[in-house]
Amino acid sequence: MSANDDRDPLFRYDDPVFADERLLEITHLPGPDRIVGRDEQMQRVADALNPAIFGSEPNHLFIFGKTGTGKSLISRSVTKRVISEAERDNVTVKYAFIDCGEQNTEASIIKTIAQLVNEPGDSGVSIPDRGLGTGDYYKRLWQAVDRCTDVTIVILDEIDMLEDDEVLRKLSRAGENRRISNSSIGIIGISNKIDFPDHLSERVKSSLSRDELVFSPYDANQLVEILEKRQDAFHDGVLSDDVIPLTAALAAQEHGDARKAIDILRNAGRIAKKQNATRVTANHVRDAKEKTEADRFNELIEGSPQQAKAILYSLTLLTENSTQKEFPTKIIYNQYKEVARQLDFDVLSERRVQEILQEQNFLNVIQSEREGRGRGRGAHAKHRLLENPSIVKKVLLRDSRLAVLEETE
Repeated sequence: MSANDDRDPLFRYDDPVFADERLLEITHLPGPDRIVGRDEQMQRVADALNPAIFGSEPNHLFIFGKTGTGKSLISRSVTKRVISEAERDNVTVKYAFIDCGEQNTEASIIKTIAQLVNEPGDSGVSIPDRGLGTGDYYKRLWQAVDRCTDVTIVILDEIDMLEDDEVLRKLSRAGENRRISNSSIGIIGISNKIDFPDHLSERVKSSLSRDELVFSPYDANQLVEILEKRQDAFHDGVLSDDVIPLTAALAAQEHGDARKAIDILRNAGRIAKKQNATRVTANHVRDAKEKTEADRFNELIEGSPQQAKAILYSLTLLTENSTQKEFPTKIIYNQYKEVARQLDFDVLSERRVQEILQEQNFLNVIQSEREGRGRGRGAHAKHRLLENPSIVKKVLLRDSRLAVLEETE
């Protein structure tokens, strides 16, 4: 009897579709030879970080662009190359990548940076997960940075989600304020909101001198090339000839989102495998597009209060049943009152509904704009979904409290 005969029959030990699915994961950082259409942007990021190779302070940099245009990928890739080059001259460069969508408070950001750069044997300090105040975390961060690195590069992804921008001022002025003396800190801020700097406090604007860089969307040809450089994630011959062009075309319709293109390709492979198909086809890609959109929207609203979901459902119903795409708060509120009644929810005030709509706008779940009514008549807000209403409804109805709405339609 071979060793394989002892394997549990409940599980599958071969993969007829994927050779290495990890190549399609969002966290995968491809080598420079797999990066497409971003030579100019890579050079600009490299120019900003170049001083770090010699142990000097890099230039701070803000990077803007829509989701899936390579902002985080290029920032991480170039930073890792800086670290490697600095090692040649015995210069220690470390970096901390922070997703501000998940960690947006001053204390959590400082703690995470400190934990990522700290070497307790060199710094003489530990960075506990809890139990310290923000000021104490800063003290330990400065010790860790000064004793463990020559340069620390802090990458703040979705920087517009910061709860308080004071962290930017303190990080950017750490050397000037003599918090650190043997090291330096460089900041890369990444956002899909090009007007983000306009909303910074005056204290931060005056202290944070930086370069700015805009990433344009990928076109369909670039998306094809990106996907072709990932197709070794699949076994040879598994992808039908039309799979990559179709995936690229679908993603190009969504402002050239490479991340979405890769997600669709991966989901197409998973769907094919689940169906025991020997090839990934165009039909798998179309099914994968819907799944990808639903998964993304689910991530956006995951953890949202049920009242917020009821308000989103109200906007969805209005969008489905009208040729309009934008609706004023008053109209949404009237629809929400009916939805809340069906769900047996307490009815919130119109003011609170307006606040929740603004919160969803901030989270990029919807888009809200203020529109003037004419001279002397003030202005009102209009709101629209950013996702296909059928996708929004499907995701919202996954919530057991809202599922009753499906029965009433």
